[in-house]
Amino acid sequence: MAHLRTYIVEDSPVIRENLIATLEEMVPLEVVGSADDESTAKYWLARPDNSCDLVIIDIFLKHGSGLGVLQAMRNSSPPVKLVVLSNYATPDMRRKCIELGADKVFDKSNEIEGLISYCARLAAGDAAGTGPGALF
Repeated sequence: MAHLRTYIVEDSPVIRENLIATLEEMVPLEVVGSADDESTAKYWLARPDNSCDLVIIDIFLKHGSGLGVLQAMRNSSPPVKLVVLSNYATPDMRRKCIELGADKVFDKSNEIEGLISYCARLAAGDAAGTGPGALF
């Protein structure tokens, strides 16, 4: 299994650190960077010397929005998996995120296990992350 190079966009330091610790413990994953606002995330992700396989994005950030990050990344080259992890994963927000290029949307409050499973499938080489147990 390869290490899944992951970038985290989350404004809460507590949530970010807990998410990193949980993912790195449970999945062959390496967090290569993080941001707490839209402009920092877009700047890091646009730099050719930075690379990752997966970006996990919260919707509401310190400044800006995860929706802006999604829009900026939707046609990235090489393609990167985009996952939204938010407390506001309403049906309308899920639809908007998918329209903007998100591969998956998970609710922070009750779908963390689904996120972990998705990341594990990606790390195992399932490019779509749609192996058994995929959420949608």
